Amino acid sequence: VGTSGWQYRDWRGCFYPGSTPTSRWLEYYATRFDTVEVNNTFYRLPAAKTFADWAARVPEGFDFAIKASRYLTHYKRLHDPEEPVERLMTHAAPLGERLAVVLLQLPPDLKCVPADLDRTLRAFGGRVRVAVEPRHGSWWNDEVRAVLEAHSAALCLADRGSRAVTPLWRTADWTYVRFHSGRARPASCYGRQALTTWSERL
Repeated sequence: VGTSGWQYRDWRGCFYPGSTPTSRWLEYYATRFDTVEVNNTFYRLPAAKTFADWAARVPEGFDFAIKASRYLTHYKRLHDPEEPVERLMTHAAPLGERLAVVLLQLPPDLKCVPADLDRTLRAFGGRVRVAVEPRHGSWWNDEVRAVLEAHSAALCLADRGSRAVTPLWRTADWTYVRFHSGRARPASCYGRQALTTWSERL
């Protein structure tokens, strides 16, 4: 269990002790959570030395999930995936076994293209677990499910408004859940009942 990122200024004082410098936030975070989803990789792929720095700052057993670049998912829209996948894997290589998952979040207007998804998953070559988060309803079909199963890729189970907005498919021997926004207060938080429901589901 972890959060989407760790560098939020408004966490100072309520999560991070006020005396903790921002340069030590990841270390502190890793004492409370055992994984984090890195979203800035979606906007700009960090240098390999940045990934190496992250790996050196967390304890053994800590996992990183990194979001694939929008160049692959939103600009190329899964066409010709080999080069962007290879670039991502090369840059992230210093994470070693701490790289637990790559998340492919697809554009909401990208309609179902099973062949392109298959080619993209094939480009990863089983080097890392891949979770796929389609956001267009055309993806919910048996062909897509079969592609995910063939590559042991997980359908990302997404929750918005404290309800699942994806099918509850199990396409691998692991799964990945993203909580986008709940209905509790303060705004977007998740209440006990919503979390209990997900706990029972899992």
